Amino acid sequence: MITFGLKSPVQFTDIDTLRRCWLAAEDGGFDHCWVFDHFAPMGPVRTGEVFEAWTLLGALAQATSRIRFGVLVTGNTNRPPAFLAKMAATVDHLSGGRLEFGFGAGGDDYVDAMMGRPLRPPAERIARWDEACEILALLWTQSTVDYRGTHYTLAGATSDPKPVQGKPPMWLGSNGLRLGLRVVAKHADVWVSASLPGTPVAEMARVSGILDQHCDAIGRDPATIRRCSQFWLPADQDEAVRLVEEHVRAGFTELVFMGRLAGEDAVTWTKRTAELLPAFRSVG
Repeated sequence: MITFGLKSPVQFTDIDTLRRCWLAAEDGGFDHCWVFDHFAPMGPVRTGEVFEAWTLLGALAQATSRIRFGVLVTGNTNRPPAFLAKMAATVDHLSGGRLEFGFGAGGDDYVDAMMGRPLRPPAERIARWDEACEILALLWTQSTVDYRGTHYTLAGATSDPKPVQGKPPMWLGSNGLRLGLRVVAKHADVWVSASLPGTPVAEMARVSGILDQHCDAIGRDPATIRRCSQFWLPADQDEAVRLVEEHVRAGFTELVFMGRLAGEDAVTWTKRTAELLPAFRSVG
């Protein structure tokens, strides 16, 4: 089964527009809706208005009734994992069990320096992310957790209530061929390709094949990890359908659309994209 999601812009916008985007995505038939986790706008200019991801999810949970949603992806460096486990469970209750848990190693040198956080090297961020995945799963499923890792320690930790749906699906984002994809192989329900928008689908398929190798190395069936790609959707309908078809042929099952035409408002873009869903689903 192929599912379709929409990543709503959370920078240089306002809350009313976001609510209308989420409702248009739900009414239009999207399967899931996403925000991003950045504390400064993304792009050549890093200053300006941008909303925080997890407080937005609380609003998204209350504004909608059917669509599943999450952060694509939450940066582990932004919040301690034991706190994040509680936040995720709260949002899952607010939504009646509709949370999809997007998660990555995190790290933004500009924001880390601005906020006085340590500038951790990539290998350490990956190791912390690996431990955080373990901690989250334990806190969501166990009554009491004792954990002693290299980077995190918990002593008699509790996290109640548990999420409504049990352990939320974990969408893990990384393209780290040696370390990051190994974490994905261990913990992910869905792999989120971290390729930049515009990366050829063939290249993303190559990285997906390396994830298969990591799965084989730990004795996991690669087919148990679904594959997600987020990409800019062309304005031309025929071109858009061809791009969706190319992703499906490459094995991607969760497709998340980004972007809009210059001068087009976010709500109009959401509604216009929703009108293409029947054509996309015929490909899937």
